[in-house]
Amino acid sequence: MKGAIDINRLPKHVAIIMDGNGRWASKRALPRIFGHKAGMETLREVVKACSDMGIKILTVYAFSTENWNRPTEEVSYLMNLLIEYMRKEINELNKNHVKIKILGDLSALPQITKEEVEKAVSFTENNTGLQFNIALNYGGRAEIIHACKRIAEEHKEGKISKDEINEDLISDYLFTAGDIEPDLIIRTSGEKRLSNFLLWQSAYSELVFVDEMWPDFNKKQLEKAILEYQNRDRRFGLVK
Repeated sequence: MKGAIDINRLPKHVAIIMDGNGRWASKRALPRIFGHKAGMETLREVVKACSDMGIKILTVYAFSTENWNRPTEEVSYLMNLLIEYMRKEINELNKNHVKIKILGDLSALPQITKEEVEKAVSFTENNTGLQFNIALNYGGRAEIIHACKRIAEEHKEGKISKDEINEDLISDYLFTAGDIEPDLIIRTSGEKRLSNFLLWQSAYSELVFVDEMWPDFNKKQLEKAILEYQNRDRRFGLVK
């Protein structure tokens, strides 16, 4: 695709479905965990690139509610890899003013993983640079159900009237409350579906699907996806 990125028209919120770690490893006759390890290096590069470019929010799909169905050994490795990432990267993230936010239900995580994640959130909570959303034990449908239950409880208590329930109010009860909705959602590995990711928030997101497996994704591929986003005509249901 021809052209260069217009730094004045960057997507404010980029979300990424980091797909293909296992297949990347399998193609190299390696155990799946090697793919996840390589994917962590890609994540480091992409977070830095978004921070350097001035993107406001980066959201990554780290672990879905469905991922618990994977082999126990793989799930355990992913939980430990998350701890490793937080411990290795937290000082660098903090130095670059990155703020970590978690989307999802942490209660099901192993206690040590939960504590490490909460420590990272607390350590970076006052930073004003890139907001780095990590979707962890996250599912779009579960998020909407969670929001509906909270709204129903507050309606029962008389805190919310039926007439007050609208799109803005529901958005305020999601894990992404207060965030700009994603302008651009990228999925790696050639798959073309959302897989229960940001279902409410993605109503008008631009979707870019790339063939590279997540461990092969890099700053150049990110820039290419942003350029494709900038070359699209976003009308939000209107007519120009």
